[in-house]
Amino acid sequence: MPYWTRGQAGRETPHDLFRVLYFGWLAAFTLKLLGSAWDVSWHFKWLRDDLAPPHVLNSAGTALALALTIIHGYTGYGVDKAALRLIQWGTGIFLVAVPLDLINHRVNGLDITSWSPSHLMLYLGTFFMIAGVIRGWFMGAPPGRERVVVLGAFLAFFLENVHFPEQHQEYGILSIGAWDNGAVYAEPILLQFAADQMGRPIDRTMMTGFALPVPDFLYPVYAVVVGVSVLVVARTLIGRFGAATLVAVAYVGVRTLIWPLLTYTGFPPSAVPFFLVIAGLLVDVAFLVRPPALRALLGAAVATAGAYAALAAQNAVMGGVYDLLIGRQGLLGAPPLVTSSAVWSGLGLLAAWLAVEWLAHRRRASPGRAASPVIAPATH
Repeated sequence: MPYWTRGQAGRETPHDLFRVLYFGWLAAFTLKLLGSAWDVSWHFKWLRDDLAPPHVLNSAGTALALALTIIHGYTGYGVDKAALRLIQWGTGIFLVAVPLDLINHRVNGLDITSWSPSHLMLYLGTFFMIAGVIRGWFMGAPPGRERVVVLGAFLAFFLENVHFPEQHQEYGILSIGAWDNGAVYAEPILLQFAADQMGRPIDRTMMTGFALPVPDFLYPVYAVVVGVSVLVVARTLIGRFGAATLVAVAYVGVRTLIWPLLTYTGFPPSAVPFFLVIAGLLVDVAFLVRPPALRALLGAAVATAGAYAALAAQNAVMGGVYDLLIGRQGLLGAPPLVTSSAVWSGLGLLAAWLAVEWLAHRRRASPGRAASPVIAPATH
């Protein structure tokens, strides 16, 4: 094992080793994505099981991520100090969150929301982990198509992670529609467990509390402020027109491909967030404006308005599509939309966009930081 030597973060990394490490991260995040994509659907059908197949699949990705974290930390290959710290902190937070989540379920029973504190810790850990990987690849990958494509893939994983809690509402809205059609996806023991925890009989009110447990305004506000901000970061880092759109297309495309695999094998379906593609396109268009502050102002306004309009259109159009594909009537194509929340979404996105512009300007203005990567992968 010629590369298994202790070293400081930032050491020169052989090109082939650099690629192996980051393609390993692609594999780890792919396993975690497949597990998480299955996980929400699983929990809308079955009572929680620590060793459920989605958890096992996600754990395999986590194990690979942990191994890569140890390799980076011990050898110093493939990362600068900032990337390594982000990866280590992210992995650490995630590993701490896992037993806390298990304890939470043991003490409090069923988590009737993806937005619980222990779940948010899992997302936060993954957030820092992927952020560190993005930085490591961004700083160290040589110019070329592979650099752009892999960076886009990591950013799509980043979008998937931040959007993950929103899937509760995306699955929930179609589960309520199924109830209204006289069908139930969840097994009886899960419904009874949820009803007992809420202190209610199994009725539509209980189903709504189970399927849509958070305020309706949260879905669009979070999607715009957090999700669209990731698309702004994607456009900034990749630096090409269409980058934000393609990152959104990649994530939505995966959700679209997974949809029939779950739906037609007996698992609950979800509303796919197609509106993110429109939001990504509008982010790309906004970057045609040159002055950063004006770009952020106009971009936040246009992207927010476009995302809300696209959500309304998705609800109207995809409801009928889901009716046809699932064999129901009167389904909605998106979670409830509170249009009055658009003001807060726009202000939140504007603040985030201005922060991204400021950080990008700071990086360009810092001597030596933008000139060359911290990691200089050797080609021999």
